[in-house]
Amino acid sequence: MQATTTVWIVTLVGIIGLLAYDFFFHVRKAHIPTLRESAIWSAGYVGIALLFGVGVWVFGGGEAGTEYFAGYVTEKALSVDNLFVFLIIMGSFAVPRANQQKVLLFGIVFALISRTVFIFIGAAAIERFAWVFYLFGLILLITAGHMLKPEDSNADRENFVVRFVRKVVPTSEGYDGDRLFSVENGARVMTPMMVVMLAIGGTDILFAIDSIPAIFGLTQSTYIVFTATAFSLLGLRQLYFLIDGLLDRLIYLSFGLAAILGFIGVKLILHALAENALPFINDGEHVPVVEVSTGLSLVVIIGVLVVTIAASLLSPAGRAKNAIGNARRHATQYLDIGYWGDPEAREKSYQALEEEIATIRSLPEKQRAHIRNERELMELLEEAQRQHESETPDQR
Repeated sequence: MQATTTVWIVTLVGIIGLLAYDFFFHVRKAHIPTLRESAIWSAGYVGIALLFGVGVWVFGGGEAGTEYFAGYVTEKALSVDNLFVFLIIMGSFAVPRANQQKVLLFGIVFALISRTVFIFIGAAAIERFAWVFYLFGLILLITAGHMLKPEDSNADRENFVVRFVRKVVPTSEGYDGDRLFSVENGARVMTPMMVVMLAIGGTDILFAIDSIPAIFGLTQSTYIVFTATAFSLLGLRQLYFLIDGLLDRLIYLSFGLAAILGFIGVKLILHALAENALPFINDGEHVPVVEVSTGLSLVVIIGVLVVTIAASLLSPAGRAKNAIGNARRHATQYLDIGYWGDPEAREKSYQALEEEIATIRSLPEKQRAHIRNERELMELLEEAQRQHESETPDQR
């Protein structure tokens, strides 16, 4: 599918307009979005993406429409995986809940910019060198292998970026609202808010290395690659607050994504063989292979995600991990709010924490014993309970 200059300009203006609206009307004033607000805007962004896909189908044809939807679903799934790392980074820097929206929006904008750069580099390389499909396929297969070890892959990326940023960037001791710079001892220094944004930006670049080859394995249309990627990122902020209670429960998501990336990696290598021009493979001649259609790719991607998500949500281990993650999050939020006010929001956080503690107590003894061995979590819960018990009703 070839898009005219006018179509590109209109698309870019529309995407920039959506990001600007999101900032000025939702993110500019720090607040914790409600579940209703997050649900409405998440549905709105998904609706816009689907309507755009229908437009691609109508004006570009069925093949282009299928490519867009396959790319969108794949990139959306990978963007949810990004949220796990965003969550880890913001937890590492103890970002106040009300300020997390600004960090997320920055991450989305930076991800869009970095991916756009990689998209045009990838498109230029594909146009000139057919063997690039071998490279893209290999990258995806290696990434899929790393994802089969979820305790190492994303954590390693996060730890590397966080360690690097903390080492080279001088920062103030604490947050100064949502300001990026502050004055400390007469010197202008970066606040942790700026540092966490740099850390998010660094991980965005690493994620782009995996993300772009994946979607180029589904379509070689630069316009479809760009729009599917852009619409998968729009609304990611709202999705974070909508499903952050479920993020920890998606314990098999990394395995599902590994299967999808591995599948696309094989698809890319098969395509590279069909278009082969490398002299040391089949004497530089095309290799007769069976290529996977975009329609089949879409079915496989959706099928794997449905099975992965269903298995995660129905798994007792997923339920336990979800309760643990939520309890940790609510306890951290309760303690953080003590520094920036809003007693009503703080009390709601504690009530949510009590609900998760009740859920944990209802878990089988084996899982509860495992939780009791998590010393850091138990100390966090005890500190939240101690502070709550020490407060008077008026303070609450």
